[in-house]
Amino acid sequence: MTKHAAVMIAPGCEEIEALTPVDVLRRLGVDVDMVGLFDLDVMGAHGIQLKCDQVMSDHLLDYDIVIFPGGSKGAENLRDSDELMHLIQQRNAQGKWNAAMCAGPMALARFGLLDHHRYTCFPGVEKKFEDQLEGATRLDDIVVVDEDGKIITSRGPATAMAYAFKIAEILGVDPEVQKEAMQYNYLKTQMRK
Repeated sequence: MTKHAAVMIAPGCEEIEALTPVDVLRRLGVDVDMVGLFDLDVMGAHGIQLKCDQVMSDHLLDYDIVIFPGGSKGAENLRDSDELMHLIQQRNAQGKWNAAMCAGPMALARFGLLDHHRYTCFPGVEKKFEDQLEGATRLDDIVVVDEDGKIITSRGPATAMAYAFKIAEILGVDPEVQKEAMQYNYLKTQMRK
């Protein structure tokens, strides 16, 4: 059965964090939609124009996972959307997966999804929201999966590939073929030396 993912695209998003999951998951046969928070055309943090497939609606409830990139301004735009908050809270209540990386966990914090769960984020970003959290544990891992909260978090631009492959694993998609094709296994081997 084909899995379905949505990547939320907000003005000021970190482009590599938005597009890496789209690219990796599509290569693995996942149906991925780029969903604009406000519009179909979105300007990223580094002046790259992104064209979305659709604009946010109640259809977010239908996806197997919703993915938040970081980028300070993009994450703030996600965090400040009451409509997005209500949709993600509904997804969470239904036991559906949500993911955020870099500064993106600040949105999950406001939405109440990090309370009593493990997460990671770009170092220092937690200072913007840790006083809002109850019983959350921040880890320094590259990617953190909290099975109980159905949350996947990651640290920043360089961790986008690991994050995308972990999302694939959580969706039940075997990422090994693309890890080899994209030279990810080679990179991991070289990093251990």
